[in-house]
Amino acid sequence: MQNTSLARRTFTLGLIAAAAGTLVACSKNNDAPAAAAPAQLSPAQMYDKIAAGGKGFTVGAMMSANTVYVMFDPQCPHCGHLWEAAKPLLSKVKFVWVPVAIINPKSSAQGAALLASDKPLEAMTAHEASILAGTGGMTAMGSVPAEIEAAVKANTAIFNELGLESVPFVAAKNGSTGAVQVKNGAMETPVLSAWLGL
Repeated sequence: MQNTSLARRTFTLGLIAAAAGTLVACSKNNDAPAAAAPAQLSPAQMYDKIAAGGKGFTVGAMMSANTVYVMFDPQCPHCGHLWEAAKPLLSKVKFVWVPVAIINPKSSAQGAALLASDKPLEAMTAHEASILAGTGGMTAMGSVPAEIEAAVKANTAIFNELGLESVPFVAAKNGSTGAVQVKNGAMETPVLSAWLGL
């Protein structure tokens, strides 16, 4: 009887752990084309690839030597949680938010609209508040320049080339150690701050 109870508790804890793991990131849409298996890249190589080819909008301390790259899908609520967690750190760090389209058809249009915004901080804040409230995010109205739409596609191609499966994906240099590090998933502000070495 005791073994059955222990097995049930172990199974329940396993389910809770599995559920907790799914609460911090959004995975690719299963209908998305499969990417070729990428070569194993180091965190520094991943960081450099995003920095060199990714197109995003910049918020935070523009003169900071510490640039944090966040690959996100506009339809991902976990990306919204990371956005909220990052806001208290904007006076210390420069964040570049790089939109990708992996979840559904709205992702691409919303990512392009955010990239095209002349006030990305305000646009992203309103958009993520809508996503977290369950109302779907911003309505991408009007035409977006073709080069902006192409940028979201190019960002998504980089995401796939890196072999990533979920968002948010964060690449940063630790402010204390200088080490380049990468992480999938949302973090609370204190965890993010410590991870960034602030």
